[in-house]
Amino acid sequence: MPLPIIPQAKMGVTAVLVLPLLLLGISGLLFIYQEVSRLWSKSAVQNKVVVITDAISGLGKECARVFHTGGARLVLCGKNWERLQTLYDALISVADPSKTFTPKLVLLDLSDISCVQDVAKEVLDCYGCVDILISNASMKVKGPAHKISLELDKKIMDANYFGPITLTKALLPNMISRRTGQIVLVNNIQGRLGIPFRTAYAASKHAALGFFDCLRAEVEEFDVVVSTVSPTFIRSYHVDPGQGNWEASVWKFFFRKLTYGAHPVDVAEEVMRTVRRKKQEVFLANPIPRAAIGHKTTGSPKSHYQHR
Repeated sequence: MPLPIIPQAKMGVTAVLVLPLLLLGISGLLFIYQEVSRLWSKSAVQNKVVVITDAISGLGKECARVFHTGGARLVLCGKNWERLQTLYDALISVADPSKTFTPKLVLLDLSDISCVQDVAKEVLDCYGCVDILISNASMKVKGPAHKISLELDKKIMDANYFGPITLTKALLPNMISRRTGQIVLVNNIQGRLGIPFRTAYAASKHAALGFFDCLRAEVEEFDVVVSTVSPTFIRSYHVDPGQGNWEASVWKFFFRKLTYGAHPVDVAEEVMRTVRRKKQEVFLANPIPRAAIGHKTTGSPKSHYQHR
């Protein structure tokens, strides 16, 4: 007996009904995953003492918001007291007092190495320990190498290298003695890949990354985690791609994505994931800079030979 033939119209109706249900199911799974991930993140930092340097920057503010919501005991460091106070007020105004702690504010300019030890002592005297250090402070400069003064080179190195490692060294013995802790360096992809007119900045980022890579191997036996998060660059809140002609071209759309960098919110969420998962090294980069790093790291046998 021949099988009945299902009309194409009936198959079309079935597909129309199944597709929305499939999309709804996927959306539901994504929602559940995000909620579980959010709760997991909060439990990972709840009651933890978290120090954030340059908390008044765009990324610093977002890290403060994410970790404050998660119930961390925040120490917010910055070199401008009024802006620290503004951040404090913003956090307190939207927080649930029953689930969050009042942040501690500390004046700190990492380019002034002489004050870093005193700040570390102040934090340890207050809480007795530091569970997570988010080293976020950074100073940028752009220009031809021969036009950047040696004094400015030194200032960049103080802010981006000597400042972070001085604070790390001051807090590290406490972590080692307690056999727990995590240090997160927010670096830059230029710590792996140099580009023109960024000699001082890239040199400081290379140095910082080298230090923390070595430190990771040293402190692993003490259960202290060292993580680096390296975006291409973090764009300003106020920089937003224009409309109109940009949308007319797919190529221009992707070029715009490459141009405007990572949003502070996205980087802060990645910092939280890095803390939660104890990841060692994270790159927030588009395919082009990733490919450039891969090419530089691997290269060809011929290129290795030529540069020896």
